[in-house]
Amino acid sequence: MTAHFCERPLRAFAILLFVYAAPVLYGQTSQPAQPIRIQHYRIDAALDPARHVLKAETTVTFTALENAKTVSFELNPALAVAEITDESGNILEATRSSSGDLGSMAEENVLRVTPATPLHAGDSITWTFRYRGTLDSPAHPNPASPQLAFVGNPVSYLLYPAQWFPTAGDNTDRFTATMHIHVPAEEVLGSRPTGAPHRDGEGRKVFDFDWAHPGFPGTVLAGNFTQPHVAGPDSKVRLYLIQQPDTGKMKFDGQSYAATASRIYNFLRAKFGPLDSEALNIVELPDGSLPAYSAPELALISAAHMQDEPPRLLVNTIAHQWWGERVSPSTLGDAWITNGMCRYAELSFLQSSSGAAAVRQAVLDTSAAALAYDTIPLRDAGRRAVFSPEFEWMTYDKGAMIFRMLQWQIGDAAFASTLQDILSQAAKTISSAQLQRAAESASRQNLRPFFWQWIESTGAPRLQARWTTYRLGNNQGFRTLGTIEQNLDLFRMPVEMRIETEGNPVTQRVEVVGPHTQFVIDSFGMPKKVSLDPQHWLLRDSPDMQVRVQILRGQQRLLRGDEAHAIRDYQRALAINNNSSLASYRLGEVYFRQRNFQAAADAFRAALRGDGIPKWIEVWSDLQLGNVFDASGQRERAINEYREALQTGDNTGGALDFARTYLQQPYSIPEKATR
Repeated sequence: MTAHFCERPLRAFAILLFVYAAPVLYGQTSQPAQPIRIQHYRIDAALDPARHVLKAETTVTFTALENAKTVSFELNPALAVAEITDESGNILEATRSSSGDLGSMAEENVLRVTPATPLHAGDSITWTFRYRGTLDSPAHPNPASPQLAFVGNPVSYLLYPAQWFPTAGDNTDRFTATMHIHVPAEEVLGSRPTGAPHRDGEGRKVFDFDWAHPGFPGTVLAGNFTQPHVAGPDSKVRLYLIQQPDTGKMKFDGQSYAATASRIYNFLRAKFGPLDSEALNIVELPDGSLPAYSAPELALISAAHMQDEPPRLLVNTIAHQWWGERVSPSTLGDAWITNGMCRYAELSFLQSSSGAAAVRQAVLDTSAAALAYDTIPLRDAGRRAVFSPEFEWMTYDKGAMIFRMLQWQIGDAAFASTLQDILSQAAKTISSAQLQRAAESASRQNLRPFFWQWIESTGAPRLQARWTTYRLGNNQGFRTLGTIEQNLDLFRMPVEMRIETEGNPVTQRVEVVGPHTQFVIDSFGMPKKVSLDPQHWLLRDSPDMQVRVQILRGQQRLLRGDEAHAIRDYQRALAINNNSSLASYRLGEVYFRQRNFQAAADAFRAALRGDGIPKWIEVWSDLQLGNVFDASGQRERAINEYREALQTGDNTGGALDFARTYLQQPYSIPEKATR
């Protein structure tokens, strides 16, 4: 999950998955805001894993924000409402219909409730919903449509965006919750447990939870977990793994993973400050749901992604305890703040653990994702479906780049002060306007041009510099005169320039305003090279970046099974740079999937003749060519390619291990699944 599309070939969809399925804290749809604000839920829910049944009684307390004759809630379409009553015991009329915001989903998920008397602005209302339904796994889990609620063995999970209790609006309003979860003899994990479990009248265990300050506590997991792994006696982090039958296979090293999680938690705590609740449970989430999810005191990670290295997904998920739980966006148009800070946290941890080179590569990947769907302003991100790549890449990746640029523009001290100001917001929600005011207060700069460019507009500049160097008299060195040119007429932002000289390099900020900006830089040594933005602080476009964008979009298409459009995207990348080894390699992968072996071989050969970026292209192209020759019955040629792979000495993604295996036993084509 943490691999970048230029680093680990075995994970062909890695960068896409990392962006698309990062933790999400908000609702599944983005319907218009409702004229109510929910304050509190009291949920009594009984889980029957053997029959996959959820039965619940949920009491909702809310305030009317305006006069209304009906109120709309969203409830999972698998759950049938038996009855809705008000405080006086009146049975309320309700109808269901589709929100029209879930693509091809035709089930009715919007519940329109008519009160006994019309609501008036300011009224405090309490309604009780009684409902039940079957929540089982899909026959063929689809990563593009993840399972958000499941009742069954070995673990039941009910994620907040699954709408397993009635929600309203775009799910950015914070609430308190008291939950009583009735289950057979098993463990239940949720937000802020209170006391030991007890028995109900039917002999089931009851686990109680009470989240008393506004947040998003609507997630619970119930099942058979191992005893928690703890990194040390002072660690606040506990790891819960799903209990697995003893098959004699090597078990996952839970203690090591708990230590990694504790180290990440401590890193983020030092960076962002203490949380309202110091407890954090890392919980294994069954495959078929989201790769990761965050809730108060909970960081859920799927088993398939617990061995990712570096652990960027784990960093992202834990960071949501600050950015999403402690503070949350005022609207979905502000989700870039919290999502972007979680991606920014990944980059910060990567810097501390893996160094500048790893961060530089990650920043390029993040930039490509930020530009992949940069067609509407970030302030309008709520117009996109929350689980779509468009929403995820806009809010996580463009958001992260905005924070990097803001840090660069206002300086480290002012940036740290801005973050602490945001995290201390009494209202616990944050808007883009509030962030701008906090950054301007900390830096004493006018940041209107910055926020206008990156929040209210689209596009990224394409920068180039033209310059001439003169020798100054009396041995005073050299003067470089030049112009920075870029394509956005309204763009205004400082850009770093670095002049490499015969001695020490000279670095200077230049305020770029409009398409043409002149600069003058003096240096003692003779200039040898002029670089724009050498540290990649700026989100900027270029032909090389567009190659990355097209490859990334192709990977996203493949995830959805759209091979034809993936091929088109890779071909577009090659039209920009026909020497791109990565684009040729990805094209070869698709052709190989289609069993178009001649086209695959041509593409892998082109990858070997190309720019050789990334380095693993050579070993994996040799390996894939060997597979092509084996598939076409040419064993001797296949052996030659496997030997070529071994000679590279590059074991990225276990390539050399595969080559040795195929030297002993020919590659065989997996049989296509039949329907």
